[in-house]
Amino acid sequence: MVQHPGRSTQPDDEDEEPFGGLVRYERHMPIHQVSYYLCGELQAPQYYTELFYTLRTAAETDLVYLHINSPGGDFNTGLQIINNMLASDAHVVTVLEARAYSMAAFIFLSGDELIVHDNCQLMFHTYSSSFAGKGSEQLAEVHALGNWFEKVTTRLCTPFLSAADISHILQGSDLWMDSDEIRRRLERLKPARPAVRKKTAAAKKPAAAKAGSATAAKKG
Repeated sequence: MVQHPGRSTQPDDEDEEPFGGLVRYERHMPIHQVSYYLCGELQAPQYYTELFYTLRTAAETDLVYLHINSPGGDFNTGLQIINNMLASDAHVVTVLEARAYSMAAFIFLSGDELIVHDNCQLMFHTYSSSFAGKGSEQLAEVHALGNWFEKVTTRLCTPFLSAADISHILQGSDLWMDSDEIRRRLERLKPARPAVRKKTAAAKKPAAAKAGSATAAKKG
């Protein structure tokens, strides 16, 4: 058969092999599920090194559950937990089991997936601290801490908290919400969530909630 220039040769029908159907290719990967219970007040960072190590060394197929019932506590400990959560390759699920106040509320909002049980509470408020040294040093420290706290709150809580909410918190107001309000806010954010989650060092945002006694919210 002579092939004309610019024209590809097509095989005759009798030379074609019959279509054998789709072939499934399977890969089995180990999945590790680890649970930690953040109960009571957050203590000094050295008590949480095992959690830090687990988050830092986890694989993409790993699941890490953080069950939260805490009034908050050490701000630096909370930030280190959150930064390790954001840097982890694992899928981190935060479970609100009773209360998450102050720094514990920030930790809850930093999960890749949020689970809210009935009869729970979140509470947000501004930081507490004590200062020492010369007056000028105290003023400088107050200014630096105020700016730092504002940035942390905005990065971790937006858009779950509105700009007005954050402004009221920074002015000294306490913001309380129960399970129904938490779910309402998560559901409100549902349309804005992307379909695929990509982890970055930036603050992650809460996503939509599903109905039920234990509400799950995935963060994209």
